[in-house]
Amino acid sequence: MTVYIDPPTWPGHGRLWSHLISDESFEELHAFAARLGSPPRAFERDHYDIPAERYADAVALGAVEVGSKELLRRLTTAGLRRPKHRPS
Repeated sequence: MTVYIDPPTWPGHGRLWSHLISDESFEELHAFAARLGSPPRAFERDHYDIPAERYADAVALGAVEVGSKELLRRLTTAGLRRPKHRPS
């Protein structure tokens, strides 16, 4: 059971963001996010958006740092990827 975080390189709302995922379950992810103090509204389909200023806190709590491509690979391999629906 591991929670992963990618670097805060995703721009939005005037700041940079990371993605926090689990390779085990959404329950594990939600529990970790709660310990980190992330609000439920930060959860988007299959990950939490974590602002750059909370990145070090997530790592200190045990999130493993990986690149964005590796994070996506782990999420997909775990069967937890929930992509945005694309219009037909």
